[in-house]
Amino acid sequence: MTIRVGHNDDLSELQQLFVDTVKSICKTDYNREQIIAWTSGIENNHRWKDILANQFVLVAQENEKITGFCTLDKGNYIDLLYVHKDYQRKGIAYKLYADIEKEAKRQRQSELTSDVSKTSKKFFEKVGFKVLQKQTVNVRGVELTNYKMTKPIE
Repeated sequence: MTIRVGHNDDLSELQQLFVDTVKSICKTDYNREQIIAWTSGIENNHRWKDILANQFVLVAQENEKITGFCTLDKGNYIDLLYVHKDYQRKGIAYKLYADIEKEAKRQRQSELTSDVSKTSKKFFEKVGFKVLQKQTVNVRGVELTNYKMTKPIE
């Protein structure tokens, strides 16, 4: 597995990974209507291009296939962390997260924050995040639960 900085050419593969992962992995925590609302974010091409242009993006890759990605916004906010549905439980999220935390430290950040899905909550707790609050977000008229989480870093 290789970890590298993401670039514009990755856009369509990152979007597909996002949709496939949410539809497959998150269906035990969110219902069909919620999954459809969540994955509708794929339609906002401007946001995805903005992520690649303005966030620190790391991509996990194996044999030319993207197996996961993580983004850091403004030095201390983990915006996206997704691992390909066929590559779960192989340490990819841990490696991506560790490298994102190193980047935040390099930028002299004192904490990391994220808005974390029910599905990802246990992972974030395992790497030291604590829940600040449970949240309900409205996406296209559909309510989804997530968690505002934070972790101090040195």
